[in-house]
Amino acid sequence: MKRIIFWSFLLALVVPMASCKKEMMQYTGMEGIYFAVQSGPSYSAPATWPFRPYTNIEFVKQPASVTELETKIKVMITGPVKDYDRPFKVEVNPDSTTAQEGVHYLPIQGTYSIPANSTFGYIPVTLKRTADMLNENKTLGLRLVANEHFGLAFPKWKALPDLANTSLGNDTAFDARLHVINVNDLMVQPAVWRGSIQAGNRESGVWGAFTRKKLTLMCQMFNLKYEDFSSEATMTPVLVTLIHQEMSRWLIIQFNNGTPVLEDDGRLMFVGAVPWTSYIGVPYN
Repeated sequence: MKRIIFWSFLLALVVPMASCKKEMMQYTGMEGIYFAVQSGPSYSAPATWPFRPYTNIEFVKQPASVTELETKIKVMITGPVKDYDRPFKVEVNPDSTTAQEGVHYLPIQGTYSIPANSTFGYIPVTLKRTADMLNENKTLGLRLVANEHFGLAFPKWKALPDLANTSLGNDTAFDARLHVINVNDLMVQPAVWRGSIQAGNRESGVWGAFTRKKLTLMCQMFNLKYEDFSSEATMTPVLVTLIHQEMSRWLIIQFNNGTPVLEDDGRLMFVGAVPWTSYIGVPYN
């Protein structure tokens, strides 16, 4: 009899606890949607990358033949998954857009889907390479729109403190209902550039002053990409010397043939082994 009473008492304790645990696991908040774009360096795992309120598209890292790029902007949901597709809405945000539809990007469809049994979906955006991107950054702002399936989650996104996020440059607070795509074809001096400018704007060093035209020519002659100049792991001392020697020889041949290679300001293109002196802003006569 005592054993029966004991097990009855234990069951009376366990059943409410199990019921309470089950109730705690249920989600009762808003079924919402938000932008969930992460980015970071290649040396870290994508899962550890911080969430960002922007996406950067740099055509300069693509071959000249690439005139369009598609990027997929990730969105995630709050609330339970469903066993059917659910549409969500997005529109262009004019407050953060300088790009022109049909010129810098293809029209945004407006309605996309969270697939069945999934917590996320994507907005495909096609961006177009244009001449004006050589000198300025274009922006395409997106904003999510509430519908019958989803409200708008996280108007004040606040990232949790985390060592990885801190070291990767965490964007700690932003509106996760909004996202901005930065797109350009700008070329700045890369991390590895073996040249300099001396007094009087005189070019010196192995490669002289950095110019887009010179780097583009290097890429064409030696089958390189812009990102190959981003570290010494890809731009080795041996490769630096090869570029210096072969490009100097080629520039001299062009000069002797009466077809000198000029920079945009009219001066002779300079690489360290050429026999001429080059001053920035002083055209060749």
